[in-house]
Amino acid sequence: MNTSLKLKKLAGISVIAFATMTAVNSASAANWRYAHEEYEGDVQDVYAYKFKEFIEENSDHTLQVFRFGELGESDDIMEQAQSGILNFVNQSPGFTGSLIPEAQIFFIPYLMPTDMDTVIKFFRESEAINEDFPKLYAEKGLELLKMYPEGEMVVTVDEPVTSPAEFDNKKIRVMTNPLLSETYNAFGATPTPLPWGDVYGALQTNMIQGQENPIFWIESAGLYEVSPNLVFTGHGWFTTASMANKKFYDGLSDEDKKLIQNAADYAFEEIITHIDGLADEALAKIQKASDKVTVTRLNEEQIELFRARAPQVEKKFIEMTGKSGEALLDQFRKDLAAVTE
Repeated sequence: MNTSLKLKKLAGISVIAFATMTAVNSASAANWRYAHEEYEGDVQDVYAYKFKEFIEENSDHTLQVFRFGELGESDDIMEQAQSGILNFVNQSPGFTGSLIPEAQIFFIPYLMPTDMDTVIKFFRESEAINEDFPKLYAEKGLELLKMYPEGEMVVTVDEPVTSPAEFDNKKIRVMTNPLLSETYNAFGATPTPLPWGDVYGALQTNMIQGQENPIFWIESAGLYEVSPNLVFTGHGWFTTASMANKKFYDGLSDEDKKLIQNAADYAFEEIITHIDGLADEALAKIQKASDKVTVTRLNEEQIELFRARAPQVEKKFIEMTGKSGEALLDQFRKDLAAVTE
């Protein structure tokens, strides 16, 4: 066979091989579905799109992201994730708490630190976060990929509040989370569970007198327009979690499992950078947009009045969760001590 014929034959084989390889890759590529609880540009949305970016740049898979309201509210997207309609879901323990009672630990006031460096170190190194919680989520058919913080919780109220006594007779919206209700009972308010879609209107009509959220969400959702008094109580950070349907995840190849874990790690690092300075930026936007806004930052003496009521919330948490919750709380405290020493 002459050289020219050999080259033509090799070229033909290469084309066939390439076509075969492409067909295999195409057959193994999938379009995955991911839903979260927030609006375009909010923290969960940024995380989701960083996750998507990594998946699509490092595989033939594609990822379709659904924002708040596109597939329903938080309870709806969790049901869809558990049933396998969604492959991935991002949901805060505020809603997951009804499914996984131990997840309500994030709503024990004054358990978590408020400075960002310590919070980030805790999420990176905590045994409770990285070892205990994945087991709890797995029991409910969920593969926990990453827990991450979004921002310090801020309360908006119809008038400035500096003590539990000033919360008296005020209805404060809470997520459908029994422990969060206990927190506001302890703080002297009347907790009022409401789905997110009803909150703005309820504040506007004085059906409720306040709510809590990270400051970026207060700005993004325009809550300051109908609830203009911002109170920094220092009682905790808003935490959320990305997860996969466990049956879907367990059925993946080792390569795809590694891809997903790497994507979750990548998105975590990106979101930590994103939230640095986000609260100050959001507050500046709020103050520029409205001259009715007031900002109250509780001093240590005022905070102590609220902190003194935290033990009754801890007691309620242990009543709800039993020995597993008590063990988790002990581990939380050990982990927090390790990162604050």
